[in-house]
Amino acid sequence: MNELLPRLPFADWIDSGVDWLVSTFGSVLDGIANVLGGVVEGAVTVLDMVPSILLAIIFALIAYFISTRKIALFTLIGLLFIDYLGYWYPMLQMLALVLTSVFLAVVIGIPIGIWGSQKAGVRKVVNPLLDLMQTMPAFVYLIPAIFFFNIGVVPGVVASVIFAMPPTIRLTMLGIEQVPKDLIEATEAFGSTAGQRLMKIQIPLAKPTIMAGVNQSIMLALSMVVIASMVGAPGLGEEVYRSVTQLKTGVGVETGVSIVIVAIILDRITQQAGIRKKKIGGKLS
Repeated sequence: MNELLPRLPFADWIDSGVDWLVSTFGSVLDGIANVLGGVVEGAVTVLDMVPSILLAIIFALIAYFISTRKIALFTLIGLLFIDYLGYWYPMLQMLALVLTSVFLAVVIGIPIGIWGSQKAGVRKVVNPLLDLMQTMPAFVYLIPAIFFFNIGVVPGVVASVIFAMPPTIRLTMLGIEQVPKDLIEATEAFGSTAGQRLMKIQIPLAKPTIMAGVNQSIMLALSMVVIASMVGAPGLGEEVYRSVTQLKTGVGVETGVSIVIVAIILDRITQQAGIRKKKIGGKLS
């Protein structure tokens, strides 16, 4: 079969396209890299200015007001344990990378999800792209990121944004689409515009589902930490990668446990935030 049909130079076309993008938009890509790198480094600098014990207490208080006492206590003990192991600064680097990636994923993903929930034509285009983004191996995202942004923290952020964005888009569309039809008909009967209906009814009722999408985006961004370390992204992922290459089992377990602690803290806080919003919405209704 291969002898009968000529092989299309698909890989060559992709390489040519990447080269054209780099040569045409090189200055724009450099600007994006400088901004993203500055944001991550600035966040690490600000966080590192606060003593570790005080910062752990601040995070515990945030967890207390957003979620529950148990999560707040776990947050305090978990962060102090990471500090005790000596991975506080790598943890801050990882946290800055993850939060920057999730922020961008949410800022880009939620508007796309809202747009897709309102336009059937947009959904037909977005859904296949989301399927591609979610089934593509995570390592593949690093290849164009390296070409566009070289090595370092920036390709890690870009790859994490692309990898973590689909759940936010999907669950935003799903949450808005699941708003009861009778409420939509009631707002139409009272003469509300599409914008008023979206902002005052659909988005508030869809907040628990949207928060679930944000939660999943955080988990996916955390899963990219170790992979992003292969292109120079700093943090706990870098420590894990180094322990693997140097066969240091103890260091690998310590850093792995540290990543798990951060993942549990972020997961439980965002989960409780969604549940809390749902309960508040239920009481108001």
